[in-house]
Amino acid sequence: MAELGRRVRIGGPYFEDLAHGRVFADAPSVTLTDGLAAVSQAIFGDRLRLPLDATLCAAVTGGAAALAHPMLVCNVVIGQSTGPSQRVRGNLFYRGLVLLRPVFIGDTLRTRTEVVGLKQNAVREGRPATGLVALRVRAENQHGEPVLDFWRCPMLPLGDAGVRTGHADGFEDIPAELEPGQVAAAVPGGWRLDAFRDLCPGEHFADLVEGTLYEVESRDTVTCAPELARLTLNMAQTHTDAAASAFGRRLVYGGHTISVAAAQLVRALPNLVTIVAWRGCDHLAPVFEEDLLRSEVEVGSLHPLDGGGGLVELRVVVHAARGVTAGAGEVRALDWRLWALMA
Repeated sequence: MAELGRRVRIGGPYFEDLAHGRVFADAPSVTLTDGLAAVSQAIFGDRLRLPLDATLCAAVTGGAAALAHPMLVCNVVIGQSTGPSQRVRGNLFYRGLVLLRPVFIGDTLRTRTEVVGLKQNAVREGRPATGLVALRVRAENQHGEPVLDFWRCPMLPLGDAGVRTGHADGFEDIPAELEPGQVAAAVPGGWRLDAFRDLCPGEHFADLVEGTLYEVESRDTVTCAPELARLTLNMAQTHTDAAASAFGRRLVYGGHTISVAAAQLVRALPNLVTIVAWRGCDHLAPVFEEDLLRSEVEVGSLHPLDGGGGLVELRVVVHAARGVTAGAGEVRALDWRLWALMA
């Protein structure tokens, strides 16, 4: 006899529901399409050349398919990893993200997310009980080849504020840095950086000077935040439901801020070929819709590659203004340290 009146509640786990080693691998696979790329481009207006120019892309990569923007890849994979973090109050950091091979339009991404660390926060009067969750995220393409590997750290509420889980991991095993050789191994083999140099006028790797600080004056207003979350299958309630936010208003997905930073980075370095890795990315303050974002880009160490071109370490600090006047209510919102490829 069928059970009558059965009620099933659909929602993400609370902190105390998670355990070390638990794996989430049920997110839908996503095929990257021209449509996904077009909507992402409409939100960010990124000027990275290879995803925009099919002729240039073919000359450099040797293939007919268009390169998927590395931030589109990251945003889709992060969205696929949000099953365990639907109740997130905020994402504290990303660590050790490496784009292990290029991804092209038409590729399909599958993601596996594992709980590798848990730390219950001290209870503070007047604040909800929370805990930090370290997640290891790995994505592969339709051929089973790894394309992305990283850690991220969402903060989740407890369903029962009185529970003491005993979780007190220190997260010291999560790498804070990437080795140059590790990043160099992810540089796409066979790409013709000489063709990029020949076809794209302006400054390239040999023209960079360590310590240069670029201040991008043109600011971007944060728009279409819930749309990006939905586009990338991001299930975090705080991005689409103000009542689920710790701030009483929708919190902008962290990758949205990073994608704005990436677009502003390319204004500073128009001949950036692609992003290869993130050393780390710390969210310093929340970002909300209609905030105005500006970036400062600092050139760090330069690592030449055999045959020309090289890897450049970059630091991008994003400032968010809550008002329309420059500097009004401005806060440091993001500290993003990455490795990029230049010709």
